[in-house]
Amino acid sequence: MAGTLESGDIMIRIAPGDGLKIDLQSSVSAQFGRQIKAVITETLEGLGIKDASVEAIDKGALDCTIRARVTAAAVRATGKDVWKD
Repeated sequence: MAGTLESGDIMIRIAPGDGLKIDLQSSVSAQFGRQIKAVITETLEGLGIKDASVEAIDKGALDCTIRARVTAAAVRATGKDVWKD
């Protein structure tokens, strides 16, 4: 898990899954849901994660915040430190 429920943030929970499933809760999902899911998907795929169940509770996070929270949650879930060389 990474993130908070503060305004401008997003809480991400990642668990093992079969394929990539994203459950998004957001007050702006009608306008930005597709973009939020795309950022989550691209970030996970960039980290080599293709099988995960993701719960995302968005409070108006920008793309850079979404990427940071997804990366942090993935590191915590897998134990793989993506920041080391």
